Amino acid sequence: MEHMIQPQISRLTKTNYGNWSIQMKALLGSQDCWDMVVKGYVEPENAAAEATLTNEEKRALRDARKRDQRALYYIFQAVDESNFEKITKATTAKQAWETLQKSLQRVEKAKKVLLQSLRAEFEMLKMKTTESIDDYVSCVKAVANEMKRNGEALSEVRVMEKILRSLVRKIDYVVVLIEESKDLTQMTIDELVGSLQAHEQKMKLNEESENLEQVLQSKLHVNEDRASSSYTRGRGNYGGYRGRGGRSYVSNQANENYQSPSRGR
Repeated sequence: MEHMIQPQISRLTKTNYGNWSIQMKALLGSQDCWDMVVKGYVEPENAAAEATLTNEEKRALRDARKRDQRALYYIFQAVDESNFEKITKATTAKQAWETLQKSLQRVEKAKKVLLQSLRAEFEMLKMKTTESIDDYVSCVKAVANEMKRNGEALSEVRVMEKILRSLVRKIDYVVVLIEESKDLTQMTIDELVGSLQAHEQKMKLNEESENLEQVLQSKLHVNEDRASSSYTRGRGNYGGYRGRGGRSYVSNQANENYQSPSRGR
């Protein structure tokens, strides 16, 4: 006896309606019941009307009912809890499908608008001079992940290229070094970030060393200025002991020993 193989059913969520509908169309087509979703079938108004059908029409009706319920079952199996609540009252596959379509196409339109906004935000991201590599990359990842959740096919290489071309200018040489020595298709984002952080740490150490050298140079210049000032003041007062009244003792002695030409005669 041939065993029936249960087909794999994709689960509909709030964000994957486009892909889900394509996959479901293929699945229901393979089960010979997609036409029940698209066209449906005509149900007799009542038992009396059904009784008037020919045997051929009754066989066609039974087949249509069977295929319709099979399609409805697959749709029920392919939705999450929130979407299942929307179609619990559907009695045919066509009703269930159209209900989901109307609901989720509105979501799809809103998602496209949001995605356009996220794409613009992604392109405009640029590292601030006050940001660390880790903080900036976290920001880029957050926007990239939101884009993916809304249907954007965003590769890791594209995210890494975005990071490299939007870093601050002072590490341009690092970007050139990585682009020339690394193949981004063979790297992960984490590996790229690790490499950038290593260069960032090296730059910080260099800056701290330069700052320390500048401080030492500044102190040295201050000490030299003070020494020079003290020396200048010392030379200015040499032999010039000032007594009371501000008069210079040495100067007075010199005046007393000085004889004018008139007195020497």
